[in-house]
Amino acid sequence: MHLSDILRAPKAVLHDHLDGGLRPATIIELARECGYTELPTEDPSALAVWFRDAADSGSLERYLETFAHTCAVMQTRESLQRIAAECAEDLAVDGVVYAEVRYAPEQHLERGLTLDEVVEAVNAGFREGERRSGGRITVRALLTGMRHTERSLEIAELTVAHRDRGVAGFDIAGGEIGNPPARHLPAFQHLKRHNCHFTIHAGEAVGAESIHEAVQICGAERIGHGVRITDDITVHDDGTADLGHLASYVRDNRIALEVCPTSNLQTGAAKDYASHPIDLLRRLGFRITLNTDNRLVSGTTMSREFQHMADAFGYGPEVFEEFTVAAVQSAFLPLPERRRLIDEVIRPGYAALVAQGRLDQAESQPVRAAPARRV
Repeated sequence: MHLSDILRAPKAVLHDHLDGGLRPATIIELARECGYTELPTEDPSALAVWFRDAADSGSLERYLETFAHTCAVMQTRESLQRIAAECAEDLAVDGVVYAEVRYAPEQHLERGLTLDEVVEAVNAGFREGERRSGGRITVRALLTGMRHTERSLEIAELTVAHRDRGVAGFDIAGGEIGNPPARHLPAFQHLKRHNCHFTIHAGEAVGAESIHEAVQICGAERIGHGVRITDDITVHDDGTADLGHLASYVRDNRIALEVCPTSNLQTGAAKDYASHPIDLLRRLGFRITLNTDNRLVSGTTMSREFQHMADAFGYGPEVFEEFTVAAVQSAFLPLPERRRLIDEVIRPGYAALVAQGRLDQAESQPVRAAPARRV
């Protein structure tokens, strides 16, 4: 696919962090307004490079340290609303038609906001961004509890309270090591009692045991990252593979993996794009969704993730349609809305791309002169 095709392709993202996707210029402006003086630079281009380089450590813990700067400027109603609106705009410009954007409300209380006020400000921003984008994108929020704090049940209750007002579900995030998901079991039980959706970060820094706990003990409907499911897969020299019981369960029950290739390279979950397990997992029939994780921190967009996968594995529009449909099928949206997105937006969008590609290919073929007729 050419870059112009990738930009036009309709996309859906399920794993995108609000505090990891700010515009560098916005960070600088908000830092000046609130008196935050710890930024490494006030040049937008240099700041973007700093975030990407700081995250390229091979360590999830080091990667997470970069968020101190973004969260520092996300402490007022006005800043949260602005950042959420710009997030929706930026995703729409990149061709994203549906997004679930996650954030941890407890990280935005330093200047007196309540948890409810944080959620209301972010939701207002998403609605404003949708309007500015001419209705080309639908954005829903996921409220995140932090693995290393004790507020997950409170955030789960907040999720239930706001689920009919722009909040689609719940998430647990933060450093995996030493913070197993089952520690937050009361939060997941509360969500289940109220029929509320949730996903869990697992299988990024910790192996298959983290995924097992997230799925079988906590009941996760999706897995954030999940690439360490390969710990339960044996690949033979002839290319065949044997799946363990956990891997088979995740695949057979269509538990979606929210795969974020560039982020995985930065945190050491994968060595490079060419050896990233996404291709193996796709070929084995797992439900794979392609995601950004943190657009600023990883220096990426959905289009760039598409391009990396096209370069590494030769993927074309058929595979990207597969990923996009899988994402919408796994979205925390009512079934009629998922069907509408797939039938009215995604499939027609990819059909148009394929048709245009065939037309371009036909037009690029050399015109051959007709053979001379013998008289």
